[in-house]
Amino acid sequence: MSKKHSGSCLCGEVRYEIDGDFERFFLCHCHYCQKDTGSAHGANLFSTSATLNWVSGVDKVTLFNLPSTRHSKAFCAVCGSPVPQQSTDNLLVVPAGSLDSDLIIPPNAHLYMASRAAWEHDLENLPRFDGLPT
Repeated sequence: MSKKHSGSCLCGEVRYEIDGDFERFFLCHCHYCQKDTGSAHGANLFSTSATLNWVSGVDKVTLFNLPSTRHSKAFCAVCGSPVPQQSTDNLLVVPAGSLDSDLIIPPNAHLYMASRAAWEHDLENLPRFDGLPT
């Protein structure tokens, strides 16, 4: 039995549903994903069998293809949040942070660790807060 997932962008203009299972979940530390997210890595789910259904805002989805690479990013034109994209070879890529439904599968691997941010080490040793520190 396949799982249904729902997701949206930050402003809520773009909403989607995924019907099916994810085959892979990667944390990618390449320079492109760092630029895409403004963070240490991208966190993306991959599926060749799941179906993407746009609930609203598909007209707000913009696709950027980085020239001379295979790298692309779909995002909401209003708020800039990354949203799912379906490649021409039927690979569905879903930014994990865009999901509104619970995701119970853990990441499969870290990718491109040789490109990881210089400040990304010993992060598990940092203090942890449930909200902003006081």
